[in-house]
Amino acid sequence: MAMDSVDQKWSTAEREIMEATYRAMLEHGYPGLSISRIAEQFDKSKASIYYHYDSKDELLVSFLDFVVDQFKTNFAEEIDEDPSSALNTVIERLVPLQMNDEEFQGRIVLIELRSQATRNEAFREKFTEINELLVTSICEIIERGIEDGTFRDVEAARVAEHIVATVNGSTIDRVTTNREVAPAAVRLSLSSYIDSELKSCQ
Repeated sequence: MAMDSVDQKWSTAEREIMEATYRAMLEHGYPGLSISRIAEQFDKSKASIYYHYDSKDELLVSFLDFVVDQFKTNFAEEIDEDPSSALNTVIERLVPLQMNDEEFQGRIVLIELRSQATRNEAFREKFTEINELLVTSICEIIERGIEDGTFRDVEAARVAEHIVATVNGSTIDRVTTNREVAPAAVRLSLSSYIDSELKSCQ
């Protein structure tokens, strides 16, 4: 998860806290995360964090807002490509064949946070927003492709939901099992699905 592209609504102090939170989660995971360990990551006191956030959960909800803003920035760039290339870029980004250790740990961070959404309504709302952002962004690409004749006329929302559900399942599988060949199989399956749904009548 890149940390260099954020919305201007975040102050310098808030960005530093978000980046420190991410580093602390990479090192300790959600179970070992604490305000003290976040403070250690950017050489600030716990008081400086509590000035902005009343609790760890409140901080983590803001962290998910930070993630949402990054997704918006990244997808805005990809949607500007031609529809076919844009869709391929999104799939490649969401289901990469190879990841370095930090990228892999970043996926673990998000899955650990997502697991809390089963009992934490604030977390559930944020992951709902992330999923809706993904579906909407993919849907917009497909609709643009339909308009310019790149894709055949389909129910874009249905196709987008299928892609996002497949990606989410693949991500969970990737960080909770040792099935190293699965990402390539998922990418091939998604490519076949996209060709069948969007391009078969060309």
